[in-house]
Amino acid sequence: LLLALALALLGLAAAAGPRQTPALELVQELAEELWSAGLPGDLPELEPECRSLLAAFAEGSAALTGCLGRRARPVRLCQGCHGHYRRLLAQYGSIASAVGNSSESHNCAKSILTSDRLQIVVTLSEFFNETWEAANCANCLKNSSEGLSNSTEEFLDLFNKSLTCFEHNLQGQAIDLSPNNYTEVCKNCNATYTKLNDLYNHLQKMNRQGGESAHSAHLCIDVEDAMNITRKLWSRTFNCSLPCSDTVPVIAVSSFILFLPIVFYLSSFLHSKQKKRILILPKRIQSNANLVNIQEKYS
Repeated sequence: LLLALALALLGLAAAAGPRQTPALELVQELAEELWSAGLPGDLPELEPECRSLLAAFAEGSAALTGCLGRRARPVRLCQGCHGHYRRLLAQYGSIASAVGNSSESHNCAKSILTSDRLQIVVTLSEFFNETWEAANCANCLKNSSEGLSNSTEEFLDLFNKSLTCFEHNLQGQAIDLSPNNYTEVCKNCNATYTKLNDLYNHLQKMNRQGGESAHSAHLCIDVEDAMNITRKLWSRTFNCSLPCSDTVPVIAVSSFILFLPIVFYLSSFLHSKQKKRILILPKRIQSNANLVNIQEKYS
């Protein structure tokens, strides 16, 4: 009511124009007093505890967003941002379980999370959780998410060694698309690349057998991106090929498949040859037939 009255008085004073009577000046002063007295500075007011929790979540969200953006290319999300994500989870949990000191009606979770339709804090938390799950970062971290797992550290160490080997053997050479310039890379880095590729295949196989996440068919995005980069460099840029270690089994299976038609037709021919029989009438049967003919003539 005070706010409506103040607005009406201010409108009346503005409509009077530059020439104001003492009565209109009094009305304007009264309207300004009502305006200043009728509007508190910060509505609705949060308790100090809730305000502190909200500020901590805002700082944690900004830190995690910056970390994700800086490590988007090449992808290093899981190994570089797991600390920010773990702290943000703790900050959101503090908001969800915190209650103000004055009364139960001043619940921080209710005031911050569900007091409006947009629910900014809940939306931000869901976005970070979905991004983290889509990246499968849990497959790269230890059970407590405090650091990288041993297999991930081993893979990243081999990945760095492969890149170092590529760079070392490219020094002093012209970088172009001709495969002749990369023979040293293919020869000197073959062992390191083979170990990296074998380890990646092993991790992928183990993850498919024992993965429990919704994206169990995939490794974490850091490992997948690192392997994709290395394979593109090895096959497309350097035009190297990985020698096949199963040459003998492949040759044996191929030879067996090639000889199958020959074996089939040969066995069919021999089987049909045995089926053929030559029917020969015995002489005794022929003599009996002649005897019957002679008897018929005499009769």
